[in-house]
Amino acid sequence: MSIRPVTEFRPAAPTLEGAGVKLHRAFGFQDPSELDPFLLFDDFRNERPEDYLRGFPWHPHRGIETITYVLAGNVDHADSLGNAGNLGAGDVQWMTAGRGILHQEMPQGDAQGRMHGFQLWANLPASLKMTAPRYQDVGAREIPEVTDDDGTAVRVITGEFWGKRGPVDGISADPLYLDVTVPPGRRKVLPVDTYRRAFAYVFEGSGRFADASAPTGVLLEKEIAGREVHVRDMTGDRTLVKFGTGSEVVVQAGERGIRFLLVAGAPIQEPVAWAGPIVMNTRAELEQAFAELRRGSFIRAS
Repeated sequence: MSIRPVTEFRPAAPTLEGAGVKLHRAFGFQDPSELDPFLLFDDFRNERPEDYLRGFPWHPHRGIETITYVLAGNVDHADSLGNAGNLGAGDVQWMTAGRGILHQEMPQGDAQGRMHGFQLWANLPASLKMTAPRYQDVGAREIPEVTDDDGTAVRVITGEFWGKRGPVDGISADPLYLDVTVPPGRRKVLPVDTYRRAFAYVFEGSGRFADASAPTGVLLEKEIAGREVHVRDMTGDRTLVKFGTGSEVVVQAGERGIRFLLVAGAPIQEPVAWAGPIVMNTRAELEQAFAELRRGSFIRAS
């Protein structure tokens, strides 16, 4: 067994998306090989309805899968195939865009006006880019949660962990997607298959990864903002943690505990031609997709 080293800490950057939604982007629209097979990760957390209610109006996708995980509030969604629904707190939607779909996502806050969720984009291999679109809508009650003796709690969205298997299946990247909560002061070792690329995204509390046997400390907010953070330092809210190769992720929770997403997937290692919400393998395929959008033939019959 080998501990995965931390290769980078990165703060999620404030970004405007959709029709003016304020969110934080941990990665995306840069080097697609960075976290292959994952392309983009957004944290859409707001307490001001004016910062999110304009939402993400009709837009296309082809060649990828989008994974939406809601923690607070609701997201109404609809698509060009006639599907429609609502994601609430704790729900997950895994959408395989495949050969093409037009859809919209419109966030709605909870009674206090809060909206919080995440969206992850996963690439599709060339052999599946033109597959039929598919949805997997998973309600909060369907997602198994396992709690260890020390109080560590893990929601298993996809993949297998501690004897539980997540309800999302049939995903090309063979992903692991976990929502992990470690109590204050606890040290936890989490197994991750060596062949998968892996990252964590911290969104509550603070903790230390990799050299987790070192004494814990307190990470000041100014240190987060200035990113004066090293592998042995504490890391906190809205921080991406990239891991190197190994079979275990080790975390030492800080004095307030820590909650993070742990995501891993098998790299595709294929050429990527990417423009906005469409991700293909060649420039010619990308140009064809946009030509089809212009002439109204983007959506293909079964």
